[in-house]
Amino acid sequence: MLFTPEDGEQLLENGIGKEKVVKQIETFKEGIAFMCLDKAAIVGDGIAQFSEKEAKLRVKRFETERHRLSLLKFVPASGAASRMFKALFDFLEDFHPSKETFEAYIDRTRNKEIKIFMDGLHLLPFYERIQSNIKGKAASKDEEKHLFVKEMLNEDRLNFGFYPKGLLPFHKYGAFISTAFEAHLREAALYAETSATAQLHFTISPQHEKMFKKEYASASKRVSKETGVDFQVSFSFQKPATDTIAVDLENNVFRNLDGSLLFRPGGHGALIENLSEQDADIIFIKNIDNVVPQRLLKRIADSKKLLAGLLLEVQEKVFEYAEKLDEGHISAEELAEIGAFLADHLNVRFANSFSSFSLSEQILILQDKLNRPIRICGMVKNEGEPGGGPFWVKDSHENISLQIVESAQVDMNNASQVSIFKSATHFNPVDIVCGVKNYKGDKYDLLQYVDAKQGFITEKTKEGKKLKALELPGLWNGAMAFWNTIFVEVPVETFNPVKTINDLLRPSHQIV
Repeated sequence: MLFTPEDGEQLLENGIGKEKVVKQIETFKEGIAFMCLDKAAIVGDGIAQFSEKEAKLRVKRFETERHRLSLLKFVPASGAASRMFKALFDFLEDFHPSKETFEAYIDRTRNKEIKIFMDGLHLLPFYERIQSNIKGKAASKDEEKHLFVKEMLNEDRLNFGFYPKGLLPFHKYGAFISTAFEAHLREAALYAETSATAQLHFTISPQHEKMFKKEYASASKRVSKETGVDFQVSFSFQKPATDTIAVDLENNVFRNLDGSLLFRPGGHGALIENLSEQDADIIFIKNIDNVVPQRLLKRIADSKKLLAGLLLEVQEKVFEYAEKLDEGHISAEELAEIGAFLADHLNVRFANSFSSFSLSEQILILQDKLNRPIRICGMVKNEGEPGGGPFWVKDSHENISLQIVESAQVDMNNASQVSIFKSATHFNPVDIVCGVKNYKGDKYDLLQYVDAKQGFITEKTKEGKKLKALELPGLWNGAMAFWNTIFVEVPVETFNPVKTINDLLRPSHQIV
């Protein structure tokens, strides 16, 4: 395509190369193929399951070795929490207590979420605060319900809809209320600490930076006093250079009213660049909204230590074999041993023709398979929660690997693929422990292990016009497609997200 001089200036300002834009437009034209599911990963075939004794051994290994390691907790925390309150925003717009009763509103709209919310109000950590603010201002119980929600969401009140999810009040402990951000500090004190210091990195939106830094200043002091652990917290933003071009339905670039090119955020897959910039021996990844009250922290920490201990166990052999291959002078028997390790412990699948290759060719293949970042991913038993799951996937070259697959990546018009997708016994809670260095201690360039063909094309609207948007491969989907992958069954308690405000009403978010 031809770019105008103004386009060139815009691309330069955003740090986006013309070649990248042309390639993205080609992706729109070609489309993105669905993933080809071979079968669901299950316990014993793609998902490891450990006995209590086995788990304790790996926890102990991590606790024994952690003093010599650099540890980091990486928390995607971008964006406002407005989606959490969609049902409440609808309620504010549709319900008028002077014109109908609350019961009539529920009958008319069938808004079950609002009914659940109002029945559980007293369980919210900010209930007393709001009740105090609106006391005596309502003429009826129904008006009080409306005022309660207004106090939460209106811009001139608490304005929770603007807040990033990480800074919303999640749990109340006596005189103070803990945010999700603070909960992550408490977790980190248990499993991401070395030498009485825990390092955390949060990816946030620029408009929320001051808010996060203010919360860090106050919450870190409180948690440090309680735990004896100091915190080093850093922040980064999703890079403008990872934004993707938008096109119209004919795959021509979509332009704003002022004639400029329309770029859209590339989704959480863009954060692979932020992750690649981090320097630590072990990196724990967990979403900002997936936290628990203090009474459940030990169980969560033990689960993380199990995954980290398993990583150390696997890395020990990976590093030993990688060094041996680099040194050369290796026998056919030793090559067979390395191949068996990759297959049995890192779920690597080799082509049937592998055994027919020469010794030198086999060495090159094994070196390639060994020298990759490693991710140990916790998987929770499927109990009807939404989210991607663990599957054996076949690519266009018939290569089979373990991947985390979202429903949007599956052809829902293909009955056999749908059947495999629905057969998943586990789902992905985003509970990942990463090893991103080789045996020499050098960091991998994580951008080299992304499968660009695992992005998403979605249809959106802008100023009343339809457009197509491109999301980059998800952080734990295509962005980690070429990592070595191990799935491990973890307790259901490790998955406790807050996707809507009603999730805070769940027993797992109550402090007693």
